[in-house]
Amino acid sequence: MKVLIVEDELPAAKQLTKLINAFRPQTQVVEVLDSVEAAVDWFPKHPMPELIFMDIQLADGLSFDIFKAVKISAPVIFTTAFDQYTLKAFKVNSVDYLLKPIEPEELQAAIVKFEERFIAPPSFDHPMLQQLLQSFQQPVFKSRFLIKLGQQLSFIETSEIRYFFSADSLVYIKTQHNKKHLVDQPLDQLQHELDPKQFFRINRKVILCINAIDKIHPYFNSRLKITVKPATDFDLIVSRDRVASFKNWLNGTPQ
Repeated sequence: MKVLIVEDELPAAKQLTKLINAFRPQTQVVEVLDSVEAAVDWFPKHPMPELIFMDIQLADGLSFDIFKAVKISAPVIFTTAFDQYTLKAFKVNSVDYLLKPIEPEELQAAIVKFEERFIAPPSFDHPMLQQLLQSFQQPVFKSRFLIKLGQQLSFIETSEIRYFFSADSLVYIKTQHNKKHLVDQPLDQLQHELDPKQFFRINRKVILCINAIDKIHPYFNSRLKITVKPATDFDLIVSRDRVASFKNWLNGTPQ
């Protein structure tokens, strides 16, 4: 059996090779590739292996990116450090996975499964890979923020925050309970860490949560003026160049 290993950790690749050869001494590991780039370059130039062992997270990206770039017709056994319950729903006949560190018994079961179901290398359909790719590439947004209360540290859940604003070169959080707290991050950074479905940067100084909006009024020079709860001691104006995007955001249109 000819096997390809895609793994960016050399010790892990060596251990996997050792385990495979211990269970199936006749197995030939044709190559060990350590990146998405190397795999994309390798496949068009070599015969398709009978089986591929592929780490999900590689140094230069997710291994699913390989399938976007080249056609792969061999079955794949993924190796991953992800919790087994995360991937349980994605176990299907054509693909198996091994949790790291790989146990010999688990490897043996995966190879037996391959041998039972793939006597000859079948044409490998990848709709499940697209589902996996979307799952792993879902962005993760901040769920809480560290704050200082006197000499103590605490945190605020993002769901409690109604807006962020800058004043005197500092950035503050205003909560639903009308509490103000200093946060040690600039708005430019926060903008990328917050769920865009819930937060919108209306101007250079304010990032607003949709749950804070009370009323929206037309304002001078084609802008919009917003009143919020809890109220601010300054005007909340949607800058002219952001009005169209703001309306799309209110309408639930993807940005």
